[in-house]
Amino acid sequence: MHDAELADRLLDEAAVLVSREGPEGLGLRGLARAAGTSTTAIYSLFGSKEGLLHSLYEKVFRSFGDSQLLQPSDDPEADLLVLGEGYRRWARQNPQLFPLMFDCSVQRTTTEADAIAAGTREPLLAAVGRAQASGVIDSSHDPELVALSLWGQVHGLVSLELGGLGLDPEAAETAYRACLAAVVRGWAPGRSQQGRR
Repeated sequence: MHDAELADRLLDEAAVLVSREGPEGLGLRGLARAAGTSTTAIYSLFGSKEGLLHSLYEKVFRSFGDSQLLQPSDDPEADLLVLGEGYRRWARQNPQLFPLMFDCSVQRTTTEADAIAAGTREPLLAAVGRAQASGVIDSSHDPELVALSLWGQVHGLVSLELGGLGLDPEAAETAYRACLAAVVRGWAPGRSQQGRR
């Protein structure tokens, strides 16, 4: 009987292998050897290599989604900064998983996996909506556009840091917080209108 513990171990090993060699470099025999099991167990649990990759993609986004859960405060700007810091913290704690979220060759997903991935944006969209309702962010802008700009800034900085930006961790954290705060302030009423002139 193959259990959830073995499935988790296989997914953890697969994440390491895929992050190092890409999905095409994932061999089921090598994975079975690394996890101390058989290829039969892999097929029994996941059905195929593609099924394993789908499960890995879902696991990555579930883990990331958990990092973005937020109990809203009475300070929408602070909530946006907390979400950004959560994004960075998760990426730094899971450097082998972070790239998998954006690897198009892994993203051949199921409807369920797509829904899980899309759901990870909801906390950010909700926080943007609260910030617009409170006047922290200009409400004349599409919340999706605002959320995309915040995500792009956060993702870019995190990717640079994980890729060896060259800053020590304290300097990287200072730069990250300053840039994130600047992007949020850039969407403030009046400020975001200046770029249109």
